[in-house]
Amino acid sequence: MLSRRGAQRSRLGRKLLWLIYTLYVLAFLLYLYTPLALTSILAFNDRDIPSFPWYGFTTDWFYNPDFGQAGLEETGGAGNIGTGATGGRMGVFNDVKMMNAIKTSFIVAVAVTTLSLLVGTTTAFLFERQRFFADAALYFVMMAPLVIPGVILGVSILSFGNSIILWLRGIFGREAIRPIATLLRPGLFIVVLGQFSWIATLATMVISARLRRFPIVQEEAAMDLGANRFQAIMNVTIPYLTPAFVSAGIVSFLLSFENFGTTLFLIGNDPTLPILFFSRLRFSITPEINAVSVVLMAGTVLFGGIVMGLGQLRGHMSSGG
Repeated sequence: MLSRRGAQRSRLGRKLLWLIYTLYVLAFLLYLYTPLALTSILAFNDRDIPSFPWYGFTTDWFYNPDFGQAGLEETGGAGNIGTGATGGRMGVFNDVKMMNAIKTSFIVAVAVTTLSLLVGTTTAFLFERQRFFADAALYFVMMAPLVIPGVILGVSILSFGNSIILWLRGIFGREAIRPIATLLRPGLFIVVLGQFSWIATLATMVISARLRRFPIVQEEAAMDLGANRFQAIMNVTIPYLTPAFVSAGIVSFLLSFENFGTTLFLIGNDPTLPILFFSRLRFSITPEINAVSVVLMAGTVLFGGIVMGLGQLRGHMSSGG
C-alpha cells in the first residue's frame, strides 16, 4: 500500500516538475519573442505613431512610391525619422541616409570580421601551440578589452590617435603627416580599429576552444606522409576549425553591426545604423524604426539560413565523398 502511494506521489511530482519546466520555457519564449512580434506588426500599421490601435495594413514604412524624388530632395534624408517636411511618409528604402547607414554598418562589420578571423586564428595558434616567457601576462592583456566599457575604449582610442598625430606633427610637420592624421581622426578606419580591438578577443576565444580539442597527431601523420608544417595545417587543421570560423564570424559580424558605445566616439561623417538611430530618436520616432528592425531581422534569418544550408551541404558532400 505504501509503495503504491509512493509511486503515485513520484508520478505526481514528475508531472508537476514537467509542468513547471513547460511554463518556464513558455514564459521565456514569450519574453524573448513578444517584443519582436509586436515590432513586426507595428511596422505594417497605417499610423504615424508606432503604437496600437491598429489602423490598417500598409507597406509605406518600407517603401512609399508616393514619396518620390521631391520628398527626398526636400528632406535630404534628414528631419524627423520616417517623415518629410510636408508630413509625407518616407519608407526605409526611400530614406537615403538610412540606406547609407546600413551600407556603412555592413562595410565596417565585414572589415572587422575579416580582421578578427585572421588575427584570432593566428593568436589561437600562438597561445595553444606555443609556450614562451610571460605568455600568461600577454593572454591577460589580450582579454582585457572584454572588461573595458565600450565608452572608455572609444575615448581611449580617440585620445591615443590624437596623441600620435601631435607627436608626428612635432617631428615631421603638419603637411607631411596629413594622410596619417586623416586615418587617425574620427572616421571608418579608426572605427574598424576600435571595434576590432575587442571583437578579435572573442574570435580568438571561439577558435581557441575548437583548436584545443584538435588531435595534433593528425598533423603529425600528414607530415609523416610528406607534407610540411604549413601544408599540414592548411589541409588538416584549418578544415577542422571551419565550424569555429563560422561561429566566430557570425558573432563578430553581429557585434560589429550593432556596436554603439565604441563607435559613438570614433565615427566621422558617415554614421553607422546605431549612431543614426541615436541621433534621430532624440527628436521623434515613427514606425520606420519598426520597419528597419523587420528588415534587419529578415536579413539575420536569411543569413543564418544560408550558413546552416552551406553547413549541411558541406556535410553531405563530405559524407558522400
